[in-house]
Amino acid sequence: MASSSSSGLTFKLHPLVIVNISDHYTRVKSQLNPPIAPHNTTTTTTANGGDAVASSVPPRVYGCVIGVQKGRTVEIFNSFELLYDSSTNSLDRPFLEKKQELYKKVFPNFYILGWYSTGSDAEESDMLIHKALMDINESPVYLLLNPSINHSQKDLPVSIFESELHVIDGIPQLIFVRSSYTIETVEAERISVDHVAHLKPSDGGSAATQLAAHLTGIHSAIKMLHSRIKVLHHYLLAMQKGDVPCENSLLRQVSSLLRRLPAIESGKFQDDFLMEYNDTLLISYLAMLTNCSSATNDLVDKFNTAYDRHSRRGGRTAFM
Repeated sequence: MASSSSSGLTFKLHPLVIVNISDHYTRVKSQLNPPIAPHNTTTTTTANGGDAVASSVPPRVYGCVIGVQKGRTVEIFNSFELLYDSSTNSLDRPFLEKKQELYKKVFPNFYILGWYSTGSDAEESDMLIHKALMDINESPVYLLLNPSINHSQKDLPVSIFESELHVIDGIPQLIFVRSSYTIETVEAERISVDHVAHLKPSDGGSAATQLAAHLTGIHSAIKMLHSRIKVLHHYLLAMQKGDVPCENSLLRQVSSLLRRLPAIESGKFQDDFLMEYNDTLLISYLAMLTNCSSATNDLVDKFNTAYDRHSRRGGRTAFM
C-alpha cells in the first residue's frame, strides 16, 4: 500500500456516513456477542448474511458510500449496508442492485462512489471487493473505519483509500493508496452531532461528569483553534519577511476571514449579547432567591415545631 494518492482529488466526508458505519458495526457486534451465560456458544445470523459463532473477534461490516463528484471534488453524503459472503469473499449483487435502485428514487443526484468496511488497516481480500465494484464506478473509493478505541489518537479513526496501478516486480498490480479528506457538514448534521454529544451516558454518569466532558471538548476545540491561528500567524510573518513565497490566494482567504470579525462587534450583537447576559444573571438570581426562601421556610418550620413541643410541655406541667 502506497503512502499517499497522486490523483489530486479532494474528498469531503459528511458525519452521517461515520454515524451510519458506527451504527452498522455496533448492531453486528451485538448480534455476534449477545449477553449470554458463560461457557455457552450461540450461533446468530449477522447483518451481512450467513451464520456466525459468538466470539471476541471484532466483526467486519461492509456497505456502499454514495454522494456526488463535481470535477476534482468528491463529496460523500450517505451510505447503505451490503450483504457479504465471507466464504467466497464476494458481495450479494442482487441485493446491491436493489438497494441502488431504491436509493436512486430517494436521492436521484447521488451515485455510488465506492464502499466502506471496518478494521485497523486495508487487507488483501479487500481488493477483491474493490475490483467487483469497478463495473459500477471505474474508480471506487474505499472508506475504512477503525472501531478500536485509542484515547491517545486525536484524529478521526477514518481513512479513505484510492486504487492505483503500480508495477511491482515487473507485474502491474492495483494497490490501495491513502487520500486526505476534510469533514463537511450541513446545518441538520451539526444539530444532530451536537444532540448526540449531549446525550446522557448509558452508564448513568452524573451531570458533573457530563459537564466535565463538555468543557473538555470545548477546551480541546479552543486549543486546536489557537494552534491553527498561531501557525497561520507565523506563516504570514515568514511571508512578510520573504522567507516563503507570497501566495495571493491565501492572502485573499485571510483577508476574507478578517473582514468577518468586525460583524461580531456591531451594535446589534452587543445589544443581543447584553440581553442574553442579563437574562442569564436574572435566572441565576431567581434561583438563589428560591433556594434562600426554601431554606428560610425549612428554618421556620423547625422553629414552629420546637415551639409547639415546648408549649405542650409547659401546659402539661402547669396542669399537673
